[in-house]
Amino acid sequence: MLINRILMPHLLELAKSFPAIAIMGPRQSGKTTLAKQAFPHYAYVTLEDLDMRMAAQEDPRSFFDTYAKKDGLIIDEIQEVPELLSYMQGIIDQAHKPGRFIITGSQHFLMYEKITQTLAGRIALLTLLPLSVDELKEANLLPDTIEPLLIKGFYPRLYSQIMPVQIWYANYISTYVEKDVRQILNISDVVKFQKFIKLCAARVGNLINYADLARDCGITPHTAKDWISVLEASFIIKIVTPYHNNFSKRLVKSPKLYFYDTALICALLGIKTEEDLLIHPFKGAIFESFVMSELFKHSFNKAELPNLYFWRDTQGKEIDCIIEKAFGVTIPIEIKARKTIVENFFETGSQWKSISNQPTTSTYIIYSGNETVHRKTGTAISWKNISEFIDSL
Repeated sequence: MLINRILMPHLLELAKSFPAIAIMGPRQSGKTTLAKQAFPHYAYVTLEDLDMRMAAQEDPRSFFDTYAKKDGLIIDEIQEVPELLSYMQGIIDQAHKPGRFIITGSQHFLMYEKITQTLAGRIALLTLLPLSVDELKEANLLPDTIEPLLIKGFYPRLYSQIMPVQIWYANYISTYVEKDVRQILNISDVVKFQKFIKLCAARVGNLINYADLARDCGITPHTAKDWISVLEASFIIKIVTPYHNNFSKRLVKSPKLYFYDTALICALLGIKTEEDLLIHPFKGAIFESFVMSELFKHSFNKAELPNLYFWRDTQGKEIDCIIEKAFGVTIPIEIKARKTIVENFFETGSQWKSISNQPTTSTYIIYSGNETVHRKTGTAISWKNISEFIDSL
């Protein structure tokens, strides 16, 4: 089943102006499918193919000449041969042809470094995360309640084919996550890295303490930082920083850790059923990670960079999410995994009005119920309506 992606019109529009478009995102997020659907007449090559990779490495000029007369060229997993970008620069500078190259990659930092060196001003960079709630809703694949969605996750393959979720994620972790990160960092101790990923899952929604994480895993804090950086660059986890305006000197400075896909968290924590999730102590943190991921998807799907933060002081007062709009305007959002709305949900949002000196700011809650509810103290938004809510701001 082909699911329409919200990023499609932005990809097509950018291809009218830029000679190259890069679609970045985690493995299996649908990058190749999107590129082929958007540009069905383009030639397609994947650098995961060993023969194709060798041909591109050994004779890049001949590689590009092979496809010179085609409408365009899709190059999959460009990070396998990043030096191709330098040759693309020469081709682009010889003849500016909008939409000539569509490239995909699963490791953002390798692409970004090369792009800034060679293709600045010639390439547009897009990010495609796994499926969003809106995309599942349009395809009539959204469940009535949140729990089965958190366990199944958002990777397209799980919706286009019938397969056991736990087996798919176990293979995803070993085939992609461990392979990619180990390849980049040359990790020799597989067992320690497996433990490290599970420790990250157990810290979802919490402040990162690299020293504690390193001690629990038996590695150095420097190694822990390196492994976190690569997991983030591979679009497995997302690090969210505290809001940068210092309304008080007594603010925490540590970032928080989230996963882009909740089923990956569940797989790492051994959560297999809805019943497991409902009684699990990390249910609230998993739901919070889901909401943050949806907020990131909303921005990336509009080809925009997200401005998402959190706020916490040393006394424990916290706003789960701060959206920064233009001119320093902030939108405070609390995230609650409960299905029942209670008045104290809105307390911290009310406090933010005085902290930020923005008395007209509304208070918002995103919760796991199915109805959006308006009250005098604020608005509770259903998990099903996150994108509609963000668009209305």
